Amino acid sequence: DLLNLKPNAKNKILPHPVYSNFGEPVNKEEARKVLNLPKDGKLILFFGFIRDYKGLDVLLEAMKMLNSELNIKLIVAGEYYLNEEKYNKIIKALGLQNLLYPFTDFIPTPKVKFYFSACDAVILPYRDATQSGIVQIAMNFHKPVIATNVGGLAEVISDGSTGFIVEKENPQKLATAIENFYLQNKEKQFVSNIIKETEKYSWSTFTEGLFDLIKS
Repeated sequence: DLLNLKPNAKNKILPHPVYSNFGEPVNKEEARKVLNLPKDGKLILFFGFIRDYKGLDVLLEAMKMLNSELNIKLIVAGEYYLNEEKYNKIIKALGLQNLLYPFTDFIPTPKVKFYFSACDAVILPYRDATQSGIVQIAMNFHKPVIATNVGGLAEVISDGSTGFIVEKENPQKLATAIENFYLQNKEKQFVSNIIKETEKYSWSTFTEGLFDLIKS
């Protein structure tokens, strides 16, 4: 956009740093205990205000398609922005009540770390986006992200290395990616790769890049 307005503009691309203000990761078992979740089992996380463009309904459809033998359950953590009844109807129609752990009240900053630490992976089934701060929070807690290919999400999630990128509004492909995450035992590999990537997304790297641009 900048170069369309000013083709010779000096510029530098700097990825958004990780959100480190939510604290350090805690042990998965400890986090689940704090949230009264089962200490064992497969848990994925949808986090943030529940708004239509974020595609929670798509994720709910994907949950219905998952292999039941994998016994994957979903934490929904965030306030409804609107249309709460719409999602409740979907949950009931699909018979997902036993697969969900809803935390739909306001989540204070000190509690955020427990939701991210408790899960195995974070799911962003967005219909539309420019970027998402949720990815940078997930990275802070060394959590893989499975997201749709919208906006700049694919620029910060390395498909097959730190997470998976799938086609938007496609519950079947989303379900397949979630299943593959577990069937291919990707968690340990993805976490290791995320830890290596975090330096690229540090605030010091960002500010150094900003000063380099100013000096130029």
